[in-house]
Amino acid sequence: MLYSKVYINSFGYELAPNVITSEDLEMRLEPLYEKLHLQKGQLEAITGIQERRFWSPGFKMYEGAIKAGQKAIETSGISPRSIGMLIYGGVCRDNLEPATACAVANSLGIGRKAQIYDVSNACLGILNGMVQIANAIELGHIKAGLVVSCESARQIVDITIDRLLKTKNMEVFKKTIATLTGGSGAVAVLLTDESISDKGHRFLGGMVRNAAKHHELCRWGPDTGIPASGLHVMETDSVGVLQHGVVLGIETYKDFKKELSWPDDKPDKVICHQVGATHQKTILDSIGIPEEKDFTTFQHLGNIGTVSLPITAAIASEREFLIKNDLVGFLGIGSGLNCLMLGIEW
Repeated sequence: MLYSKVYINSFGYELAPNVITSEDLEMRLEPLYEKLHLQKGQLEAITGIQERRFWSPGFKMYEGAIKAGQKAIETSGISPRSIGMLIYGGVCRDNLEPATACAVANSLGIGRKAQIYDVSNACLGILNGMVQIANAIELGHIKAGLVVSCESARQIVDITIDRLLKTKNMEVFKKTIATLTGGSGAVAVLLTDESISDKGHRFLGGMVRNAAKHHELCRWGPDTGIPASGLHVMETDSVGVLQHGVVLGIETYKDFKKELSWPDDKPDKVICHQVGATHQKTILDSIGIPEEKDFTTFQHLGNIGTVSLPITAAIASEREFLIKNDLVGFLGIGSGLNCLMLGIEW
C-alpha cells in the first residue's frame, strides 16, 4: 500500500492516573511466590516493566477516547465537522453494541455524514484504523479522519491475580505472566488530506502479512465488554508468540522496505509495539535495527495494547526523538498473528 496525499496531522493521548508498580503486583502475589519459591523482582526482571498505569474503578473507555480525541482535534485546528470518519480501535469496549465510536463521535461533535464504527484486531486496531482512514482519503471519499482507542488492564489483571492465588500453579503463572504487563491509557491519531493540511507527517504507506495458523497463541475472552459479564481469562504462549512473531516480522519487514523503496540504512527511527524487554531485543536483532533507533515506553507504561505504539510515537515526538524528515517505521504485531508495518516521513 502506498499513499500520495495523506498526512498524520496530530496525536492526542491521555495517561491513566494510577501508577501500579511491578512490586505492587508482587506484594499481592506473595502467597503464590512463596508456594512456587519465586523471588521478588521476577516480574520486572522477566519483562523489563517497572510500572504501568490503571484507570480508576468505573472509568469508561469512551471517556478516555474522548479526552485523547479532543487533544488531537485541538492541536490540529481542524473543525470536528470536517472529520468524515471516526474509528474506535480498542480491544476494550464499553458495550458489545452500539460501537464505542458512537459515544466518542457524539461528544466530539463529529458531523452526521461521518462514518462511525469500531475496529477490533488485537493490538493492531489503531494501525488498522489509520490504514482505513488513509484509504478513504486517498480515494477522495473524505478529507479527514480520526482513529481513537482506550484500553484498561485493571480488571483483567485483578482477575488474573485472583486466579493465580487460587491455583498457585506454575503452568498458570507461565500462561498469564504476559497479562500482568498490561497497562491503561488512551490515544487518538488524526489524519488529513494534504489539501486541508500538510503540516504534519506524511503517511507513505505500509505492508501487511499474517500467520493466522497461530491464532490460538494468545486469547482474551470470551466476551468483549469491559467490565466483563462472564468468564474472563487471558492466556498467552509467550514463547510461541515471540518465536512465530519474529518469523512473521522478518517476512513483513523485508517486504515493507521493498514496498517503500527504502535503502539499507533506512528507516532512521522505529516505534514498535511495546511488549517488553525480551521482545524488543529479539525483534530488533532479527531485522537488523540498532537499539538506538528505537524509542520505548514499556518500562513505565507497560503494554497498553492498541494504545502502545501510537502513544509511544507521540511521546517520542514530544521529546524530539523523532525529528523533521526522519523516515520512521511503525512496526506493529498482534495476536492472530497479524503484522502491520507503516512508513511515515516525519
